[in-house]
Amino acid sequence: MNPEVTRRPRASRIPFLVALLGGSVLLSRVLGLVREMVLAAELGAGAEVDAYRAAFQVPDILFHFLSGGAFAVAFVPFYTRIRETRGDAAAERLLAVGFGTMAVVSALATAGLWIWAEELVALQFPRFAPETQALTVRLTRIVLPAQIFFVTGGVLRAALMANDRFAPQALAPLVYNAGIIAGGVLGARAMGAEGFAWGALAGAVVGPFLLPLLDLRRAGLRLRFRFAPFDRDFLAYLWRAAPLILGMSLLTVDEWYDKWFGGLLGEGAVAQIGYARMLMLVPVGLIGQAVATAALPALSQLASEGRREELDRTLLSILRASLTLAVVLAAGTLALAEPGVALLFERGRFTAEDSAGVASILVVFCLGVPGWVIQQVAGRGFYAREDMWRPMLLSTAVALLAIPLYLELGERFGSQGIAGAGALAMSVSALCLLLFLRVLHGGPRLTPLIGALGRALLVALPAGVAAGWAASLVQTPWAGCLLGGAAFAIVAIPGLWTLGDEATREVVRGAVGKLFGRRG
Repeated sequence: MNPEVTRRPRASRIPFLVALLGGSVLLSRVLGLVREMVLAAELGAGAEVDAYRAAFQVPDILFHFLSGGAFAVAFVPFYTRIRETRGDAAAERLLAVGFGTMAVVSALATAGLWIWAEELVALQFPRFAPETQALTVRLTRIVLPAQIFFVTGGVLRAALMANDRFAPQALAPLVYNAGIIAGGVLGARAMGAEGFAWGALAGAVVGPFLLPLLDLRRAGLRLRFRFAPFDRDFLAYLWRAAPLILGMSLLTVDEWYDKWFGGLLGEGAVAQIGYARMLMLVPVGLIGQAVATAALPALSQLASEGRREELDRTLLSILRASLTLAVVLAAGTLALAEPGVALLFERGRFTAEDSAGVASILVVFCLGVPGWVIQQVAGRGFYAREDMWRPMLLSTAVALLAIPLYLELGERFGSQGIAGAGALAMSVSALCLLLFLRVLHGGPRLTPLIGALGRALLVALPAGVAAGWAASLVQTPWAGCLLGGAAFAIVAIPGLWTLGDEATREVVRGAVGKLFGRRG
């Protein structure tokens, strides 16, 4: 291993890393918006889009149970501890076993699911029309192999993040989204939804896999391929990752529920919920995803060194800033939902009626944005301490108990009810996780978070009202977004600076520093 590889992700670098990853998420969300705009214009919001979104259900479940999403969360602190206590050779061996074993297992699982795709689609989406089910099966078989590259690429990116190299993590979603856009632009006219599916497969190969593979070599980290499922260190890692793999946090299963229960509501429901959900995830990704990813290596380092008080202070600071920004951005998204959806999607095969439906769902989704963000950030307080089982048992219990809520609200209120069930369940899950963290690990304190929430509401409510009022003064969507966005910024930015705490200002300073080229 190259001795020049940075060893210690410092807590002081979190604002810089948040800016880097936040910028990546912002660009990824922009590309995601472009992707959804192309999808809406080419395919609309009907059965073909239902099939396209449903086609990712089996691959997403495979990715989850192969620890794809959990790999970095569990691997970073485990890899860090192995390297610190046993040296470079042991860490290198762990990387080789993790990469080789996950490659073989993911390939075998993909082959099995490819064969059984027809039966699995029929089981999950029984109310799809026969032609929609057939298209879903065809698209599922195209995108399934992408999971091999997501899983193995996740191993590589986890090792790089443990060595304080975040560029591949930042670039992977950008390249993946660009692949889907290219597939839609080049292939949708001739192949319909299949063009988007082939683009997703190509993007998964290049972004999540090839980019970290190249960066691994630049970092001086040697990669070997070793299939050893019973290796002692690998089994120890699996034990730590098992709760993340077997558990069903709402961060994962909410999308499954949206598709499963949306598929019971009739043609176009899955499509409209998917468009609204993607817009809701823009503020979630900008704050929760970026902050949680950037914070984990630093928190893991503090935990491994036994610096408990500093860990609690750092986590509390991150939570306060995240909660404040989440509440404010959620208010802006909610206020501009109607003109925003029309501006982004209302063209081609996407109608004004589709816009109204998606906007009404988005308004409800926005109520859950703070819960989404806190759930992601608070979880790192457990994962940095390699405490995986207890938070995931809690999250799984909440996710399972929420199923009747999705069914009941979906039956009563349709797509808006499903969105409301997700927002309510996510908020409850986040609160329970915070309480669990306080009881089990003694920190961080919750009182400062209540104060941060109060200050955030004092900023968010008038900013949201100003944005909605300004947008209502004009008729065209672009003018509504422009005028409403300006009104929101005029109220929100001074409000954040005046009422926001030092943690919020630190994140803003980090973002501004990154924007103007200053390093953290």
